[in-house]
Amino acid sequence: MRLRRVLEMNEFPDMADTTVCVSITTYNSGRYIRRCLDAVFGQQGVRLEVVVVDNASTDATREILRDYRGSIRVIYNHRNEGFAAAQNQAIRASGAEWVLCLNPDVLMEPGFIRGLVETGEMDPDAGAVCGKLLSIGPGFQPLEKRRIDSTGMYFTPAMRHFDRGWHEPDGNRFEHPQYVFGASAAAVLYRRQMIDDISVEGDLFDPDFFAYREDADVAWRAQLLGWSCIYTPAAVAYHVRTVTPGSRRAVPAIINMHSVKNRFLMRIKNATPDLYRRYWLPMTARDLLVVGGCLLAEPSSLVAFWQVAKGFRSAWRQRRLIMSRRRVSDEALARWFSFQPAAEPLNGATALEPAAGMLEADVSLSAL
Repeated sequence: MRLRRVLEMNEFPDMADTTVCVSITTYNSGRYIRRCLDAVFGQQGVRLEVVVVDNASTDATREILRDYRGSIRVIYNHRNEGFAAAQNQAIRASGAEWVLCLNPDVLMEPGFIRGLVETGEMDPDAGAVCGKLLSIGPGFQPLEKRRIDSTGMYFTPAMRHFDRGWHEPDGNRFEHPQYVFGASAAAVLYRRQMIDDISVEGDLFDPDFFAYREDADVAWRAQLLGWSCIYTPAAVAYHVRTVTPGSRRAVPAIINMHSVKNRFLMRIKNATPDLYRRYWLPMTARDLLVVGGCLLAEPSSLVAFWQVAKGFRSAWRQRRLIMSRRRVSDEALARWFSFQPAAEPLNGATALEPAAGMLEADVSLSAL
């Protein structure tokens, strides 16, 4: 059983001994990558290594990356392998204790990474840490009013996932550290120990997802295996969001297709019988809405169901591996599924109850 224990301040390890790998995937990211990297190298109080995987960009991205030769490691792919596979490449290229998955369209304040690491070191069972992401306009243009982009992720009983606080004014609602279900991969810090523990066949992110929802899949898997995620307002960054709720018509058809496909692959891998028993009605209603929407309004996404069929065997194999090492009870998992953003206070949190008959395995999914 994993016991959740928040460390006292005098128990923190020396930050000088902590290394963070900043893992960035680029694809035609020339508009943002220079300022993103400059913000990375402007981070204070933490030792960094930077790995960039470029997915065959055809704009100025590669020329810009060459300007940072000697300061970053770049892996050049010959084709667009997708966000998930490229991030896996970057993660494997480093052995750092912490990995910050970072989008090139994120601009960090100078203390962002240190704030995440300090928060993560408070709880040895925190596998992921996210900060306060604020919205910023295209080209990193400031907005007239400070609005929230994400303060972590939550799931609804319909198996939809959203960013907490999205588009709300930046007020006092999210000013305290909290345990949350998961984090947006736009900027999330992962503990190496968790990466090694929950990776399936050597991959943290499922390469079959290609892009979209891969962070929700990781968050769900981490919860099943007893790892927690902490949100801290002490780390602030700015994110240019291109995919938002209600913007499907403005999104490339291929992204919408992956969104539909990955919704079902994620469920195949992670949904427990108890969740189906509790939430079968909202789950089924949403599924019917998705299928009807594809048939009537978005026929370009119908291929997603063929992709799900093709990927079913692989997803089911992964499910068996994940469920064989599940460490939390049905009740501990179900409390995170709510139509309102779910969170728990950082101080005084209770231990997660182990599922009946389920003991923590000594072998990671990577070794199976």
